[in-house]
Amino acid sequence: MKLVSPSANYEASYRQYIEELGNEERYPFPMDFDHADFEALIQKLSNFAQGKNLPEGFVPSSTLWLVDETEIVGVTNIRHYLNDRITHCGGHIGLGIRPKYRGKGYGKLLMKLSIQRLQEMSEGPVHIHCHKENSASANTIKACGGLLDSEIEADGKIVQRYLVKPGD
Repeated sequence: MKLVSPSANYEASYRQYIEELGNEERYPFPMDFDHADFEALIQKLSNFAQGKNLPEGFVPSSTLWLVDETEIVGVTNIRHYLNDRITHCGGHIGLGIRPKYRGKGYGKLLMKLSIQRLQEMSEGPVHIHCHKENSASANTIKACGGLLDSEIEADGKIVQRYLVKPGD
């Protein structure tokens, strides 16, 4: 298993991943980007990583794929830094695991790799948020050193805000 930057080499696996998700909410947010033109998708993800052509209120973020040879197992989106809006609700890391790979420890692996990557990029605590009802995410965050900092209400749901401090 390794983290890779998005590339055309994984187009078939990406399309299968999207198909497996069906009507499920796609997470992290770049999974909602139009993928009909796959090369355009790859360019858009590259632009986000470089901070180019970002929508207002967005910060640079790197989307990486957890792969096992040619198969995408999961997707992480790592925000390079936080603005006020995503400090309040959103955090540094959003990730998702492909349905057929869930419950096998890949979420924890991807979270650990994401935290490591972010800590290489910047100092300070890592903010990771999840809905309170999503116990699998909360347990993964805690297993990776996350300590509950606070809870807030956003869009009618309780959001738990965790911190991973440097060196944890």
